[in-house]
Amino acid sequence: MVAINCDMGEAFSIYRCGDDEGLMPYITVANVACGFHASDPRVMARTVALAKEHDVKVGAHPSLPDREGFGRREMKMERDELTAAVIYQIGALEGFLRREGMELNHVKPHGSLYGMAARDPEVAAAVADAADVFGVPLMGMSGTVHEEVWGARDAGFLSEYYADLDYRDDGSLIITREHEAFDPETSAQRAVRAVTEGKATSVNGKELTVRADCVCVHSDTPNAVELARAVHAALEPHLS
Repeated sequence: MVAINCDMGEAFSIYRCGDDEGLMPYITVANVACGFHASDPRVMARTVALAKEHDVKVGAHPSLPDREGFGRREMKMERDELTAAVIYQIGALEGFLRREGMELNHVKPHGSLYGMAARDPEVAAAVADAADVFGVPLMGMSGTVHEEVWGARDAGFLSEYYADLDYRDDGSLIITREHEAFDPETSAQRAVRAVTEGKATSVNGKELTVRADCVCVHSDTPNAVELARAVHAALEPHLS
């Protein structure tokens, strides 16, 4: 069984980013921005309430402190400083969850923090130190440092496949500052293959082994709602 997760709640003040209302019917888990790369208190409150309305589980989506770069620029931080920054963000989201009578489901780092933790055991450990405070699983990619460090945690590790990002030949993600549109039907077919066969294809046609406990769609992908709708329809027999 598989979940469909989406990085969302990434608006700020009067500025809109993604169609969260349009996406919620087609996902089962929301990764909600916590203020360091996007979002603000009112956006977080609205996103959590919207998730509750659609019976969607909520996890924290913490970032490096890089709002101007949307969390997609790398930064160097000491381990204790990074842990404190992640705890700060998760704690903010948990307050809104408590108000709605909901529980924190997981933690999934955003953007460059996610990518750095996939390569650097020290960064991955700093994120794990924060997640351990809340006793929830961490979401990341199998076959990377995510799985090496986070897979050993008592709280668990969830491996995801990306429906709207390309993979390099080494299995790493190609993360861009701005996402491009993906063909919904092609992405849906690839998601089914990742879930049922544990296989994906790199941009150069290389066969990759993946583990898909969940499939991710980004809210800032230009055709995110159409893509999520197609992925949901294709994976419906497999949804948890």
